[in-house]
Parts: sequence; C-alpha cells; structure tokens
Amino acid sequence: MSEQDDGFITTTVPTTDPYGNGLDTAPAAGLISQYVKDLSFENPNAPAIFQNPTAPAIDVQFNIASAQVGDDVYEIVLRIEVKADAEGTVAFLVDLSYAGLFGLRNFPAEHLQPFLLAEAPRLIFPFARRVLADAIRDGGFPPLLLEPIDFASVFLQQQEAAEGGIGETLGTA
Repeated sequence: MSEQDDGFITTTVPTTDPYGNGLDTAPAAGLISQYVKDLSFENPNAPAIFQNPTAPAIDVQFNIASAQVGDDVYEIVLRIEVKADAEGTVAFLVDLSYAGLFGLRNFPAEHLQPFLLAEAPRLIFPFARRVLADAIRDGGFPPLLLEPIDFASVFLQQQEAAEGGIGETLGTA
C-alpha cells in the first residue's frame, strides 16, 4: 500500500483471474466434439430368434482407448461390445465405438491419464449408451439400458493391476 500525492491510497491485489493478454495458465478441459466412430449391429438368426421365448443372456464388454490427435487435443474412444445369446443361439451382436475429442490446455501431467481414461469416458458414456439402446431397439429387441459404469474405479483397478502409460483399459460390465 502506498500514498500518492493526490491523497488516494492505491493497493495492488493479487488475482487468480485469467490474464487479459491471452497468457492464461489455468488448467482447462473441454469437450470439442463427440461422434459415432463405428457401429455394427448383427441379427444373424432373424426372424427365427423372435420365436424363442427364452430371454437372452447378455454379455457386455468395454474398452477405453486414448490417443493424442493434435496439440492439446485427445481422442477418447469408448468401445462397447454386446452379445445376446438365447439357448446357444445368437440373438444379436452390437459393436459400438463412440468417440469424443477433448481439448486439454495447461493440464498437469500427473492428471492427464486419470482424466483421459476415467473422466472423459464418464462424460461421453450417456451418449454412447443411447446410441447402443437405439441400435438394439431398431434391430427388433427391447432396448438395452446399460447401468452407469464407474470409470474411476475401473481406472484405479487397472493402475493397481499394472502400472503403465496412456493406452487401453479393459473392463466388463
């Protein structure tokens, strides 16, 4: 604090606001875009499968992959595979790769992998879930509404199982 000749006291207060000149150094993450990268639905035993009164057993597998596709831009691909089997007969197969592009600026290195393999998939999962349910419904079956997946727990389990770099995380729902 200092007193000036005009009788006013001026004070310099530190601030955490972004710099006006574009030198913002705060970490930032944003979803740029999301999209269906690949979608396959197979109904190999139609129409006979619709005559089977037994509810099919559902097996769901998922995989998360990340890749840097530009400066501070990462693509996260959530792959969901569903196989429905009724008494040894395949009812349907679905293979969905749903992706999101994330912009990460000034992101601390120690937070990069947890964000890419836990938080990013959590953000795009509801949209992938809807695409999957619609594809199954459009194939003539009741829509499959997947339960939410705790990607943070899956990430932590994978970290405990094997320490490694950014890559793939596998899981079963």
